[in-house]
Amino acid sequence: MKNIVEICCGSYYDAKQAYLGGADRVELNSSLYLGGISPSLANLIKVKDDFNIKTICMVRNRAGGFFYKQEDIDTMLTDAKIFLENGADGLTFGFLNEDRSVDIENVKRIIEIIKNKGKEAVFHRAFDCTLDPERTIEILIKLGVDRILTSGLRDKAIDGLELIKKLNDNYKDYIEIVVGSGVNYTNAKYIIEKTKVFQVHSSCKAYFQDKTTKGSYVNYSYLNNNLDYDVVSKELVEKLVNVLK
Repeated sequence: MKNIVEICCGSYYDAKQAYLGGADRVELNSSLYLGGISPSLANLIKVKDDFNIKTICMVRNRAGGFFYKQEDIDTMLTDAKIFLENGADGLTFGFLNEDRSVDIENVKRIIEIIKNKGKEAVFHRAFDCTLDPERTIEILIKLGVDRILTSGLRDKAIDGLELIKKLNDNYKDYIEIVVGSGVNYTNAKYIIEKTKVFQVHSSCKAYFQDKTTKGSYVNYSYLNNNLDYDVVSKELVEKLVNVLK
């Protein structure tokens, strides 16, 4: 099975670096420091116009968890339709109930939107907040999810390999599993060898500095009170791709 490298991107710039670095797929977001929020439509249109790369759009309209108010849900379902109408190859999403079980009704609703366009349905790391991963994955399979992104319910995937392998062994014929969180060129090959999963998700993160982040009395930094902001590194993407190809 061919290994697949998916890069988590927060902008058009990031997607360009992923494409130039040889990635197979991008997950397009905004505000990665919040865990990823729905991207702007302009970023999606530009990426699809300029690069021949599979693009999965995040559908998430706020930070925090995945138990949403009706206003959130209505907005996200509208975003879902707009993204698919403008070239998204699939959507990544996660709806949970307050008890951390799958919100079946709203997962059904977004999957219907996705499948009506013949695109891919991906359940993101909301999966890692659920209580019973095997019961959860069985529900998602039944609902028609094509792929899940998981770190094995741990903060970093390297600590969740046992569960990831178990899920892949038991369900790989019914759903694709992508390993994410802390995956990079130094550990990706090991992760694949241990889990037998063939898809990885990585941020390949580097940092740029913007000296206008601070004024005399104001500070707009979000990374340890400094001037940096995170971007995708083409060089780190290349290293990851080369390790797995």
